[in-house]
Amino acid sequence: MKNKIAIIGLGYVGLPLAVEFGKKYPTTGFDINGPRIAALISGHDSTLEVDEAELKQATQLNYTTDIEQLKSCNIYIVTVPTPIDSHKRPDLTPLEKASETVGKVLSKGDIVIYESTVYPGATEEVCVPILERHSGLTFNKDFYCGYSPERINPGDKEHRVTTIKKVTSGSTPEIADIVDNLYKSIITAGTHKASSIKVAEAAKVIENTQRDLNIALMNELAIIFERLGIDTLEVLKAAGTKWNFLPFRPGLVGGHCIGVDPYYLTHKAEILGYHPQVIQAGRRINDGMAAYVAQQTIKQMIRSGTNIRGAKVIVLGLTFKENCSDLRNSKVADLVKELQEFGCEVYVHDPLAEAEQALHEYGITLREWHQLPQNADAIVAAVSHAKYTTQPVANLLAPLKRCGVFIDIKSAYMPEAITATGAYLWRL
Repeated sequence: MKNKIAIIGLGYVGLPLAVEFGKKYPTTGFDINGPRIAALISGHDSTLEVDEAELKQATQLNYTTDIEQLKSCNIYIVTVPTPIDSHKRPDLTPLEKASETVGKVLSKGDIVIYESTVYPGATEEVCVPILERHSGLTFNKDFYCGYSPERINPGDKEHRVTTIKKVTSGSTPEIADIVDNLYKSIITAGTHKASSIKVAEAAKVIENTQRDLNIALMNELAIIFERLGIDTLEVLKAAGTKWNFLPFRPGLVGGHCIGVDPYYLTHKAEILGYHPQVIQAGRRINDGMAAYVAQQTIKQMIRSGTNIRGAKVIVLGLTFKENCSDLRNSKVADLVKELQEFGCEVYVHDPLAEAEQALHEYGITLREWHQLPQNADAIVAAVSHAKYTTQPVANLLAPLKRCGVFIDIKSAYMPEAITATGAYLWRL
């Protein structure tokens, strides 16, 4: 039977995948966001992950918000977000709603593949019962499942969906082979077939847990080195001369993966009666870094003689990482809130973020460059977008008053160039 593919969710993960499948197979991209579908039909991707030329190459891809157009498909790939709630607990609502949608159009022999990050066991324990309930079909008899965790890196133009090795799995050995061969047909980097869905789920969730812990270590070291009066980057460069030293850097840990995935693993562990210690410790450190940077900013401003109440602070960058427009779980928003609670007037600029989304998600008004205050008391370089780092330092510091404070969170700028202007420099 010929593959007819449906991609459920056309965000940072779903759209690039839909485009690649749409080059080879009849593919339907489904999303409940009407304006998103309209923009894609017109050839524009607001996430900036896929350009207009790439969209045109997917000649067999169409977009819809109409569930009826999914009924002719026989392979459903779910790529919806899996966030956490305000209590740091997994929020499976988007995944459950997507499973309901698929269940309503599922037919005998169909395969449902999940890419959304979940805790081990979620596909078969949470999603499968929903599929059965809404379809009236029986799992592993009438329909089947697979799991192939997404490995999208937003803003990265080198590591794309086809050039990153893909982990695959299926609910039976035969389905595992079908799922693996399907992805092999578009993934040039190849695939790794896991022995079970649960193994594939676990592999995904620990990828980012490992990164989270390594960054947490760097953040804790940065706090220690600050008290010792030595520069963190200089220490890391020295240590990095050893061949097996891992090149992690301190920073704010946000986004939809590293700052979220560990909570899925710890949630499942606690259900099983085990209370993780190392993972939770790493999370506490990283979640506290926005407040730490805000406190250090205030300290530097006091040292420079600035009156904190009413002080004007410019924050450069709001997205969760450099060179992408993704605002999900941005810790810069926490930094802004902390500075405001100290009594500062905070002005945020970001050349890539969508102003409407920033206002909706965080209540933050993005400013154009010409709207930033002159003679600002401090500039916080929060996100190292290339549009900032490629500017002459004089341009970047133009809004800063003489002897103002420059906070370089990612150590992206040459210290000598900053201090030569008379600015006070602090970097994480």
